[in-house]
Amino acid sequence: MKPSTNRMLNRIKSIYMYIMERGTVTTQQLVDEFGITPRTIQRDLNVLAYNELVKSPSRGKWTTTKKKVKLTS
Repeated sequence: MKPSTNRMLNRIKSIYMYIMERGTVTTQQLVDEFGITPRTIQRDLNVLAYNELVKSPSRGKWTTTKKKVKLTS
């Protein structure tokens, strides 16, 4: 796996865990926490949403779904 792909997957996993720990977060909170652009955060959230791991109950807010996930390192 390319280093850039591995870095992206680790970031997406970290974003998922951050949302899971806090319940509901805003896109801006994620930008501030991870220090990356809003566009990058949005792409990562789209990957998580496509895989039904997060959902947006209202514009700009995110929460995890009830889908079971096995987190590995």
